[in-house]
Amino acid sequence: MHSNQTTKTHNIEDIDSACLHALTDGDRAAFAQIVDRWQTRLINFFYRSTGNRADAEDLAQETLIELYRVAASYQPQGTFNAFIFTIARRRLIDGYRKKARRPLEYVDPGEYFMQSQAENSDQIREIEEAFHCALAALPENQRNAILMLQQQGLSYDEIAQALDASVSAIKTWIHRARTHLRQELKDLA
Repeated sequence: MHSNQTTKTHNIEDIDSACLHALTDGDRAAFAQIVDRWQTRLINFFYRSTGNRADAEDLAQETLIELYRVAASYQPQGTFNAFIFTIARRRLIDGYRKKARRPLEYVDPGEYFMQSQAENSDQIREIEEAFHCALAALPENQRNAILMLQQQGLSYDEIAQALDASVSAIKTWIHRARTHLRQELKDLA
């Protein structure tokens, strides 16, 4: 017996897979549905990895273009989540290579919050900056794993498939990432 959440996840998975198959049959509107569902999630994933909104948007667009390009060869061996984040991870790695691994650019996260009170805004900025710096200091495998779990809600199995690693390695990376982030951010608590 599946819970409602599991059923809901499978329904969305089925919709995304069906849209990809419809696209290979020439239904371009089906791809628009995938873009609607995934664009913001991809931008958020890339923003947390790069710290740059424009780069995040570019990488999300490149991921969706790549998804469009490989739609005909899509075989649902794992989940659609794992499939799209495997593509996203490749885009991220290519993006880092293109930039010759220059340091992450810091983008003021305050622009994403309401500027209602200057004091509150400064505190939010300080927390976001500390979090971004702590996240940026993580090794890439740990950062990708923790973002896929916490931000994107992927399962350990899906993360393992997307990052081409064992589930036990993913658990280790996430544990280390959490320990590092807790240590770095303990003074802000």
